[in-house]
Order: sequence, then structure tokens, then C-alpha cells
Amino acid sequence: MTAATISDSVLARKLPWSLLALRLGVFIVMLVWALDKFVNPTHTAAVFEGFYGVSGLNETMAAVLGALQLVLVLAFVIGYRKTITYGLIFVLHGVSTLSSFPQYIDAFNNLLFFAAWPMWAACWVLFYLRDYDTKFSV
Repeated sequence: MTAATISDSVLARKLPWSLLALRLGVFIVMLVWALDKFVNPTHTAAVFEGFYGVSGLNETMAAVLGALQLVLVLAFVIGYRKTITYGLIFVLHGVSTLSSFPQYIDAFNNLLFFAAWPMWAACWVLFYLRDYDTKFSV
């Protein structure tokens, strides 16, 4: 067995587990964001107004958005239609990350916002390597 063959077999064994870990990590964050729309709809309204310029979001609209997001994150975590679900997760998290731009200017008073960047990178990796994300995936 050559070094390349060993290396390829190790990668083939480790990559799906690594991608599963990223998928579960992203899922946890996105799940809590979806649930927040049900638990604290006033927070959702404040976020939409402050970061996206959308005002007047009521509890019903927050619940509808939460339900849609919940369906998406559940489809995402089981690996259903990866091109669509992983792509939507990447885009939605990207919009969230980029809409927070003013917080990055005042970096040292908004350090937690910087956690969005590695998560966005994880979303990209999952989308880019979606065909290799096969552990516990439909």
C-alpha cells in the first residue's frame, strides 16, 4: 500500500465524520435561532428592524418565519436535498453575518459577532463538500 493510498483511505474515513461535526454545530446554532422566533418574538422583531430594516414584525410573522426556519434546519441536519438546504443555510447565515457590519467596526465592544465568520466558513465548507457529507445523511 502506498502512502497516497493510505492517505486517501484515511481521508475517506475521517472526512464524513468531520463534516457531520460541522453540520451538527451549525444545526445547533440555527435551531436556537429558529426557536427564538417562538420563545421571544419581540427579540425577532428587534433583530429584523435593527439589522434588516424590516419594521412591524408581529408574533404571527415571527412564528411563521420560525416555522420555515425550523423546517429548513431539520432538513439540513438530516442532509436532505443538500444543494438546496446547505445553500440556503449558507446564504441566510451570510446575510446575517454581513448585515452585522456596523458591529465589526466597534470590534472590541462586539466580540461575539465575530463568531459568525467561522460559522459562515463552516457553512461554506458544508456546501462545497456536500457530496462527501454522508454520515447520518439521507
